[in-house]
Amino acid sequence: MKTSNLIAGLALGLLASSPLFAADGDLRIGIEAAYPPFAYKTPNGIEGFDYDIGNALCTEMKVKCQWIEQEYDGLIPSLKVKKIDAALSSITITEERKKSVDFTNKYYFTSARLAMKAGTQVDDQYDALKGKRIGVQRATTTDRYVRAVLEPKGVIVVPYTTNEEIFLDMETGRLDGVFADTIPLQLGFLDTPRGKDFAFVGPELKDPKFVGEGAGIAVRKGNTELVKKLNDAIAAIRANGEYQKIQAKYFKTDIYGD
Repeated sequence: MKTSNLIAGLALGLLASSPLFAADGDLRIGIEAAYPPFAYKTPNGIEGFDYDIGNALCTEMKVKCQWIEQEYDGLIPSLKVKKIDAALSSITITEERKKSVDFTNKYYFTSARLAMKAGTQVDDQYDALKGKRIGVQRATTTDRYVRAVLEPKGVIVVPYTTNEEIFLDMETGRLDGVFADTIPLQLGFLDTPRGKDFAFVGPELKDPKFVGEGAGIAVRKGNTELVKKLNDAIAAIRANGEYQKIQAKYFKTDIYGD
């Protein structure tokens, strides 16, 4: 009996100290719920593609998702201090971010675009944007691109916490344009009534140097076991059709990419 109790106690201790999950066995996932159609708030709670994908992965892994909502630029810091176990919030996989966290394989891919008033003429070098106020979401790949490429051309970069704040200022005329990921910019703004007077302008940004390898799930550096479990779950839901079912709920085209 004493031996059995000791073994049980050791097993519980190992579970509590496991780098994979919280002490209660849940997978604590950080998400920014202000990025439709990937994650957004409704009267029933969080909904969206990212949220549904996360729940499908937890089901596949036979664990419970514990969703922790926070601002986008706080997700990676929260991973580092162990407030969350994973961040699933349309985080682009980049070489710079790989220095701070580990990533799963991608679970979708999106390019980036500039949107301005319909009919605005913008060349491939963006020379006409000098003096224009362009909104970007802080700490994103588009933020990095605009600061590296457009700001030196005289563009006034205006950072925001969420895309929703950018869209509001676009609608009221406080911004000349917005640079963001193509999918949420299209579905969350241009395809809505408030975006009816706006359109994509200029070239589509697909350079991996800036748009990365696609969106992945970030985990703490060195947690290779969790990365493997999540990668296996991503492969499983794509193989069994659950991924495609969730995708069809939000998009008319395949967003996984090549």
